[in-house]
Amino acid sequence: MGRSANALLLLFLLCFVAMVATSEHLVDEELEASLASAKHKHKHSGLSDAECPGACQFRCSKTQYKKPCLFFCQKCCYTCKCVPPGTYANKEKCPCYNNWKTKRGGPKCP
Repeated sequence: MGRSANALLLLFLLCFVAMVATSEHLVDEELEASLASAKHKHKHSGLSDAECPGACQFRCSKTQYKKPCLFFCQKCCYTCKCVPPGTYANKEKCPCYNNWKTKRGGPKCP
């Protein structure tokens, strides 16, 4: 191989390494952005059974009746797969959660 072939091969390798480094950096940025948005967004629908206790813990965090709130919130979450965002109100975002009533006609879900 001549000098020009070696130089061309070296140039090719440098370009390849630069491309790989850039693509890894872009993937890292996308991952960080998705993690940051997941931290700031409250997922309230499509919950799995494993996610219900955490969502209800947040929902009931400001009530003075924690035990009954957690009990009924988790019961509703397991059935509806949804917990409204926030610690109060916003029930319109989860129709099943909002429309489930007690025998007396009051709201079943906190």
